[in-house]
This record gives sequence, structure tokens and C-alpha cells, in this order.
Amino acid sequence: MELNEELCLCFHVTKRKVVNYIRIEKPRRVGQLSDCFGAGTGCGWCRPFLQTLFDQAAAKGEIVEDIPTAEQYAAMRSSYIDEGQGTPPSQ
Repeated sequence: MELNEELCLCFHVTKRKVVNYIRIEKPRRVGQLSDCFGAGTGCGWCRPFLQTLFDQAAAKGEIVEDIPTAEQYAAMRSSYIDEGQGTPPSQ
């Protein structure tokens, strides 16, 4: 996933916004990432990815690319929603 692609599809939060939020604000808990434009507060799909970015930054001080491409990510999220595991906010 490129930096300018959406990580939180519910609230259209890009990976760049999350990475910069982690770098600048230095949150102490992963839950504080919700202060980054509501990331992770919609359907819940992006929470494991937010956790990964948070953990990488905490452990290494840097974030390594290990998130699927935007197309794969969107398809995986569609399956997640279709299986009833999350409900996106109404638009």
C-alpha cells in the first residue's frame, strides 16, 4: 500500500496520515490512533493494520511496508463486511 492510499476506508484516512500522526504525536496506546481523523472507529477492518503500524513504530521507530496493495486491501475488506464482521458507517 502506498502512503497516499486509504488505510481506513470508512473515514478515508490515508496511510500517510496515520504514519505522520504516529511520528509526530507519538501515541502511547494504539487506541489513540482514533484521534487521527477517526481511523479505526468505523467497521473495524483497519484495526489490525493500525496495530501493526503502531507496534512497528514502537519497536523500531520506523514503519515497514507490510500492508497489502490497495486493491487487495479493498477486496479483503469487502469480504470482511460481507461476512458480517463489521458495519461501515452510513455515508
